[in-house]
Amino acid sequence: MNDTMHREFVRKFAAAWASRDGEAFLALWHPEGLLHSPLFDRPIAGAEIGRLNDLQKQTAPDLVWQLLDWMAGDDVVVIEWQSTRIIAGARLDWRGVDRFRLRDGRIVEERVYMDTGPLRAARAGIPLEPILQL
Repeated sequence: MNDTMHREFVRKFAAAWASRDGEAFLALWHPEGLLHSPLFDRPIAGAEIGRLNDLQKQTAPDLVWQLLDWMAGDDVVVIEWQSTRIIAGARLDWRGVDRFRLRDGRIVEERVYMDTGPLRAARAGIPLEPILQL
């Protein structure tokens, strides 16, 4: 892949998040693709991405995803992002990084790296506490 192809992939990925369109996400995936994320109890097949998008819209209708930065080389694209939503009346922000391996411009593997602490604390209704007080 070249720089133009990398830029086009990132543009399409960000546009899919902006629209939260399951078909736009699905178009980015290779049929053999797998998504690995700490949010789910198992890897998600590329063919399931549209359904996953629908479930996320239903459970988190106010979720906002923002592209912060990206880098790429050969068949790998890395995207840094931030997500925001309102939980129990308070704004919650968290960041993560997705590492994509592409084949023919489509995702064959996505690995999501993120701190799940803020989401777990919000889910449990407890304040997020630092591990170490300085």
